[in-house]
Amino acid sequence: MPATTSAADDQAKRQAQAQVNPVQAQGNPGAPDLEAIARQGSRWKRMAVRIPTYIADVKENPAWLPMFVLARTLPGRRAHWLTAKRYSKPVTAARPSVFGDISAEAAAKSLKQDGIFAGLQIPPEIHGEIRSFAEETPCFGNFNRKLEFRAKDHAEAEKRFGRPLLSGHHFERCLDSPGVRTIQNDPLLIDIARHYLGAQARLITTRIWWSFPTKASEADRSLASLDKFHFDLDDWRMIKFFFNLVDVDERTGPHVFVKGSHNRRKVKHQCTLLVGHPADEVLDYYGKESAVTLTGKAGYGFVEDPFGFHMGTVPETRPRLMMEVGFGVSKPSRRRFHGEPILR
Repeated sequence: MPATTSAADDQAKRQAQAQVNPVQAQGNPGAPDLEAIARQGSRWKRMAVRIPTYIADVKENPAWLPMFVLARTLPGRRAHWLTAKRYSKPVTAARPSVFGDISAEAAAKSLKQDGIFAGLQIPPEIHGEIRSFAEETPCFGNFNRKLEFRAKDHAEAEKRFGRPLLSGHHFERCLDSPGVRTIQNDPLLIDIARHYLGAQARLITTRIWWSFPTKASEADRSLASLDKFHFDLDDWRMIKFFFNLVDVDERTGPHVFVKGSHNRRKVKHQCTLLVGHPADEVLDYYGKESAVTLTGKAGYGFVEDPFGFHMGTVPETRPRLMMEVGFGVSKPSRRRFHGEPILR
């Protein structure tokens, strides 16, 4: 049975439903990957290396800048929530959900109160297909399209590339999986999104990715925003569905979410460009009992408001494979696969 227990996921980012036109985001062939940069210097250096990505975001969509600046503040977010359009659920659904008889209204109510709703379950035939697809389809290590390998060849790939590979993202390739397309288009997901975010809610991100056991030090993990709570600023209003595609226990890098942190925020955490903060600092404010660790069998899923603090840990025993589907209220980026950095 899936378990939801207290304690202290997540790292990377994702993209959307429609076909995108991905760009070689790494630029210079010799450019270091994002996680390598995260291990090399101060927090200001890690911020500086993201500036080209921020500039590209503003050029593509000038409305991104006020969101990036103001959406981290509670007054800014609350003002934007006032623009949410009332959603009236259709009398009959277009087709049944693969998740069975789950109330979108109850899920939205839990999101409003706690920032999270757990208890979704992908049918075995669907999560089995997605896992098989991910095992056979090459992924890209550490967000870098030049570090291509199959998950089963992870150890050999680390030797070949001469660096730890903490993650393996499938980027737009994930949309070649029938199971991925089925889940991202499931009517329950959009129903929950519109009950929570308003009638403007739209699908903006879909991704599957591996997290691997590595020999990276604790300091490396922390600098790469692992073992450190953070919040996401992908949109003014957003929710993300996460699904385990393998069995996840306490030693498989489970996702951790701080209940209630989506609707209250320490002033210090609103007045900084940093989205990551040490675990002890976050838990001292919200209480250790607020940290919920989500473990469960393959197919187990949950939905959260990612403005709430969440954290990822590096798997200790075996690779973790997860799927994420995100809904927001703004136009998704088509310049590159969502979350793929431009380093220079």
